[in-house]
Amino acid sequence: MPGPHVIQDFGLAVRQLREGRGWSQEQLAAQADLNRSYVGEVERGQVAPSLLTLHKLAQALQVSSTALLAHVERICQQRDHQRQRLAASLVAIAG
Repeated sequence: MPGPHVIQDFGLAVRQLREGRGWSQEQLAAQADLNRSYVGEVERGQVAPSLLTLHKLAQALQVSSTALLAHVERICQQRDHQRQRLAASLVAIAG
């Protein structure tokens, strides 16, 4: 089940894939036929993109929509794992 950070994780996944291609936000926006400021909002986790936007971004990044979502899921899992490790450390310190 997605946590409360899934929108931010989606934005991080888009940014990672964009930067991995060496593209600016302007280049991604042009490829995806989106406004550059909207791409920035997506990357900062300020907006929840529609399925159409997800598809446009995936196409522009040359990955499938499912591959993009799988990348988001990996980021979510890493966040949850880090949270669990931190909680265990705090318990050990308090114990």
